[in-house]
Amino acid sequence: MSNRSASSSPKRTAVPLVLLLLTLLPLEAAEDLGAKLTSEIKRIFQERREAVVRVEAFDRHGRLCGTGFFADPAGTIYTLDYIVGQADEIYIIFKGRQIPAKLLVSDPRSGIALIKADCESPFIPIGSGSTLTIATPIMAIGYPVNTDATATFGLLGGFDRQFLGQHFMTTHLRANLPVEPGFGGAPVLNLNGDAVGIVFSGIGGGGACYALPIEAAEKIRMDYVRFGEPRHGWVGVNVEEQPETVHGSNVRITELSPETPAAKSGLQDGDILIQVGTRKVSHAEDVIDASFFLTAGDNVPITVIRDGKTVTIKVQASRHPITNTPLFPGGGMNELHALMPGETPERINLE
Repeated sequence: MSNRSASSSPKRTAVPLVLLLLTLLPLEAAEDLGAKLTSEIKRIFQERREAVVRVEAFDRHGRLCGTGFFADPAGTIYTLDYIVGQADEIYIIFKGRQIPAKLLVSDPRSGIALIKADCESPFIPIGSGSTLTIATPIMAIGYPVNTDATATFGLLGGFDRQFLGQHFMTTHLRANLPVEPGFGGAPVLNLNGDAVGIVFSGIGGGGACYALPIEAAEKIRMDYVRFGEPRHGWVGVNVEEQPETVHGSNVRITELSPETPAAKSGLQDGDILIQVGTRKVSHAEDVIDASFFLTAGDNVPITVIRDGKTVTIKVQASRHPITNTPLFPGGGMNELHALMPGETPERINLE
């Protein structure tokens, strides 16, 4: 059997971020900052490492290696769909023991999977990606192939809705965190030790990575709690940018099919879209994020401007027509379904 990992790329030497920061400060201040950063990183690593596990999945190709982390004290684990989604057998390595795990949820659209092991578990508190800003310090804990738990540290680089011209299904965190083979599924942590994202794919030869914001992962987990499965919602709104700004929005509804939930509920072509659920809309790309968080069967308040008046219409979301299609870029993003060095990596492409 061949061994595969959730992240694989040639090793590359990077200048530690702490050293770069220190060169910009007077010696005494630099030493103080360096000591504080090192102390905080060590503290979080020691506090959270037991809640992070190695994930091993066996399928017809061989062995996939990746990372997961406990989301609750009952053994529920976040990991990635491309690690365990097609597995015949799944195990975690926890406290030196190999423990069988079962697949709860496999969601190709978000890339997230939930598995469960029969054990009591420490867990990582859920934070909020919405509190992050560019240059926020972050870290991750993962399991490189054939290596113990490893920490990596860096800064948040950006919030991206597309990669190489192709859109994600929701905004992803671009993290300047060096990643190694096996880091797929690792928790991205703020300096409180809270999970704010999940490492999804390496970019730039492993010198940085993309992470799914934890709110997006929690949407999938809450769907599972409510329904036993992910329920991606759809209201069928097409939009376009217009030059005029109305109530902070440049987004106009257009080409609304009469068979969509939106049209049946009373939305109209020409309505200016300003809010979907709890998410405000200013530009057309905002609709991508708003749509990801819709849940099939829920009534969604959608607010528009029509003839100069604010109108809120409740639309019952139906199931998204492409729920089982992976909606993330492939070429150029490393470590998706990578074989160990010496073999050809497989890539998942946008459909």
